[in-house]
Amino acid sequence: MSRIFSPGKLMLTSEYVAVDGALVLAVPTKLGQELFYTESEDQSALIHWQAYHQDQLWLDAFIDYKNWKILKTNNQKAAGFIFKVLKNVQTLSETKFKSDVSYHLKTNLQFPADFGLGSSSTLMSNLAEWASIDPFILNEISLGGSGYDVAVAKEKSAVLYSRFPERIYKTINFQPNFKDELVFIHLNQKQDTREGISHYRSRATSTELINDYSKLTRRVVKCQDLEEFSQLMTIHEQKLSDFLGIPTVKEKYFQNCPAFVKSLGAWGGDFVITSKFPDYESWFRKKGFSSIFIWNDLIY
Repeated sequence: MSRIFSPGKLMLTSEYVAVDGALVLAVPTKLGQELFYTESEDQSALIHWQAYHQDQLWLDAFIDYKNWKILKTNNQKAAGFIFKVLKNVQTLSETKFKSDVSYHLKTNLQFPADFGLGSSSTLMSNLAEWASIDPFILNEISLGGSGYDVAVAKEKSAVLYSRFPERIYKTINFQPNFKDELVFIHLNQKQDTREGISHYRSRATSTELINDYSKLTRRVVKCQDLEEFSQLMTIHEQKLSDFLGIPTVKEKYFQNCPAFVKSLGAWGGDFVITSKFPDYESWFRKKGFSSIFIWNDLIY
């Protein structure tokens, strides 16, 4: 079987405000999603879809793409989502699902589902590469969202990304000289991004807020030392806390932490970023957080 790989992502700046066009800095992760594929001229017009999670099969589905029917599956809800996405692939592609060829498509998500590293965006990227279609359009009609995660998956690179007034992004080499001092902590749960964005949408945003976060992102990219980076992360977190009316993650879980702590992505779950301090691993484990990664463990 042939293989396509897309990395996951971590959003370092402009969470929430990204949907209104604020400039985002996002980095790729070493773990991502694989797509394996074979095609056969057996005239069956059949898709055999298998989805693995860390090499364990969790979804098995057979789809008739001539009549668009799910013939058999072990998970009707998940198969229904894949069914919708593959119909969108057919609409966008000039070659896939156009004849009687049969397809065996197998995905493998390499990271735990609650890590929030981009199970959907990596899927969109992989399918788009396989079908030679635009991943942003596939993502837009299948899922929605700002699309920054698709850019990271597609480019396999850190990106600076903005979606308004039109989608503009560029790849960058974001490897700060203090990266070995940075630490990522998983909060033991997955936050619902759509729910978080809905709460953000309930607040009255402004051009000033969007511009402030774009400026913060540019400062983060140019940052040369850990002290400045820590200050920028703290400003970022507090400004968004004030806007959302939600306590910062440091106030909620890590009040007496001697380093900055900033949420990455939707607040309340997924990852946070901080910096090393004496005996930091033991400190976080005592708080109940044992999924601790340094930069080179996690970042692509």
